Amino acid sequence: MKSILGLGNALVDILTTIPNDILLQKYNLPRGSMQHVDEQTSNSILNDLMELGCERIAGGSVANTINGIARLNMNAGFIGKIGDDKFGSFFEEDQRSSGINPKLLIGKSSTGRALVLISNDAERTFATYLGAAIEMEPLDLDEALFDNYHFFHIEGYLVQNHSLVRQAVQIACNKGMMISLDMASYNVVEANHSFLEEILKTYVDIVFANEDEARAFTGKEPEQAVSELAKICRIAVVKIGEKGSLVQSGNTLHRIDPIEAVATDATGAGDLYASGFLYGLAHDLPLDKCGAIGSLCAGKVVEVIGPKMDNECWEGILTGIKNIVE
Repeated sequence: MKSILGLGNALVDILTTIPNDILLQKYNLPRGSMQHVDEQTSNSILNDLMELGCERIAGGSVANTINGIARLNMNAGFIGKIGDDKFGSFFEEDQRSSGINPKLLIGKSSTGRALVLISNDAERTFATYLGAAIEMEPLDLDEALFDNYHFFHIEGYLVQNHSLVRQAVQIACNKGMMISLDMASYNVVEANHSFLEEILKTYVDIVFANEDEARAFTGKEPEQAVSELAKICRIAVVKIGEKGSLVQSGNTLHRIDPIEAVATDATGAGDLYASGFLYGLAHDLPLDKCGAIGSLCAGKVVEVIGPKMDNECWEGILTGIKNIVE
């Protein structure tokens, strides 16, 4: 069976539904964005969120995708850096209980956390303190960590650490792995455009982007954007929310319909789409079926708070996959 390895920020997500935009304005958090904050600001925001009620979940973009891969009964591993603290222990325990092989390094700072502010329309705004996650460096990436994996998935949130990303994709390339990258956030794309372009052209086989990220990279709307991305990478995916997604390889474009869902929280939708899509690729399915499985996973996760689903939901997804494949 093919296996998938992820490299990303090891974060604990702290999710809160907010009644209005007052806290976003108070902390200068643009609605729908991902902003980096220092530990003091993170603590201040967290204190405000505690009054509204919070849920704690092991998260991080690639960690969410890898969790989905494991829950789809595939071999999955994750490389990240945590702190020597209760949040770090919580993160590792969560990965092991989900069937992931955690390859976790210990940093000097406390474990990173992402405060996820969920608006009434399911829009998510992130205030992220990276903590130990940002301490990961190229020397941490022993080539042996990549052994016995066929796919390598990396998140765009890491591209601000150019040397780390370059080292990671070079190792994966040398190992003959298929490399996928999720662009992660439009503001990250804007700040790292030239580096992203270099990495995509040189190493990446599969690129995932939502319409805002695709627009930030190409300057174009989804259909034109996916076409531009497909000129750079072997497979390009542009997710367009309730309209579904576009998948293109070469000159062949697939329009993927969304599944019917009652959106409660969009956290993890893109991450779980990647889980389903990569599952399909690992099973040598056609791209339209890969997209359909991605859409199924994304549609199910938006119906729950946070990026994690219970066993009953995953059983339903596995049944749905059988129907797609047949």
